[in-house]
Amino acid sequence: MLASVHSAAVIGVDAHPVLVEVDVARGLPAWSIVGLASNAVKEARERVSSALVNAGFEVPARRTTVNLSPADQVKTGTAFDLPIALAVLAASGQIPAECVEGLCVAGELGLDGSVRPIRGALSMARLVHARGYRALVLPETNGGEASLVGGARLAGASSLAALVEQLRAGRLLAPVPTAATGLVLDDGLDLADVAGQGMAKRALEIAAAGAHNLLLEGPPGAGKTMLARRLPTILPPLTDEEHLEVVAIHSIGGTLPAGVIPPRVPPFRAPHHTISQAGLIGGGSGPRPGEVSLAHRGVLFLDELLELPRYVLDAMRQPLEDGRVIIARAAHAVAFPARFMLVAATNPCPCGRLGFDRPPIIEGTLPIGTMREDGGGDCRCSATDIARYRARLSGPLADRIDLRVTVAPVALSAMHGGGDETSAQVRARITAARQRQQVRYAGQRGVNANAQAPSRALRGAHGPTAEAHAWLVAAAERLRLSARGYARVLRVSRTIADLDGAEQVSRDAVAEALGLRGVG
Repeated sequence: MLASVHSAAVIGVDAHPVLVEVDVARGLPAWSIVGLASNAVKEARERVSSALVNAGFEVPARRTTVNLSPADQVKTGTAFDLPIALAVLAASGQIPAECVEGLCVAGELGLDGSVRPIRGALSMARLVHARGYRALVLPETNGGEASLVGGARLAGASSLAALVEQLRAGRLLAPVPTAATGLVLDDGLDLADVAGQGMAKRALEIAAAGAHNLLLEGPPGAGKTMLARRLPTILPPLTDEEHLEVVAIHSIGGTLPAGVIPPRVPPFRAPHHTISQAGLIGGGSGPRPGEVSLAHRGVLFLDELLELPRYVLDAMRQPLEDGRVIIARAAHAVAFPARFMLVAATNPCPCGRLGFDRPPIIEGTLPIGTMREDGGGDCRCSATDIARYRARLSGPLADRIDLRVTVAPVALSAMHGGGDETSAQVRARITAARQRQQVRYAGQRGVNANAQAPSRALRGAHGPTAEAHAWLVAAAERLRLSARGYARVLRVSRTIADLDGAEQVSRDAVAEALGLRGVG
């Protein structure tokens, strides 16, 4: 007999329909799975066989052929276990074939017949809603994630036996919400913890308000990492659309805990500097999103930036410019969104002491954060070592960094006072600036902050004044800014104006943007 069950395959961040066909025919007992299936999919025959037996069903003692259609589309993952099991039961006459009509089914099976969570449930829910399936049958623990897609009918499955009982009775039960519906991210970090560093905190605020890229340079212990890790505390919450995008990517990437829906907090990713190119950009045989995609709509923090190999850093050029990553394989190409803020921290030289003195141990030595008369501080690196170290950041990548700030050590006597403003106070200004940008770029697809704004949107009533424009052009020619550098200074100055609540960009805003770019 022949039976079929609808399922879905996730490619990139989108789910595509897959028809699971099972033919149980006369012949020696054997299983074969065809349809360009990966090893994880082919291993389903062992999982499904054990799950059927342990759930109280029979494994047909015949030749069983499983076809995943369309056959020219790569199938990966373990989500086909449950639809294969249901198709086998229908083909062998153990359940009526009408029970599974119009359903889209996905789930991994344990050997005991339990249904385990899968990746990409939200993307599958979007497909079910768009195509009008009767319902999406998925593991109960994925129910909360899939429920974010309004209008999609869901059915939860805790085990194969329980699901079959529901199908025979003609009633499907919606997933039961789990107790954990969010992640507690209140780890006590606040911008008020940072003493001094007025310039760095100002740059952090501007970067957050316009989603600009930021580079923090300074000696070890100056506070670069401390500043970067407080950036999420001043970012505005994600919109509904952004939240769906973030949850979908993290579900596919396997970083979303089962049964937990993350809050509307922009993601913050901080990979180690030994990360590979595939880990940063994405890749693998069945391409998975890398750190640049997991940081979509949030922050990618690269500490010890110049410790990363240059070829790994240069791989970020495309996502920084286009907001997405395209991973090409021989059979297909996969695109992942990657619209993130790059925040990087680096030392001025390999030893980190170029231009700075170490903290004084004996009274009467130079104060912290001062520079020696010869400009070298305690650095013992040769000029060749310093040049080689800084060359790891290529010119094209450096041109994509909007803000560059030197973070000097803070005197110990000033560290007990704390900062002037809390994260909540700064976040209020940033949220107001972002709201102005959303109104300005309403209707422009993919643009929700100044960092992504096209040049034409920064002219006219929202652009610089005549005086500011003339001064910017003269400064850009004098400083030999590239066309990209000129446009990025213009975007940063627009963000500064938004923080000030100004309709047009003033000369002071342009001057501050140039200074924060490191060319003022």
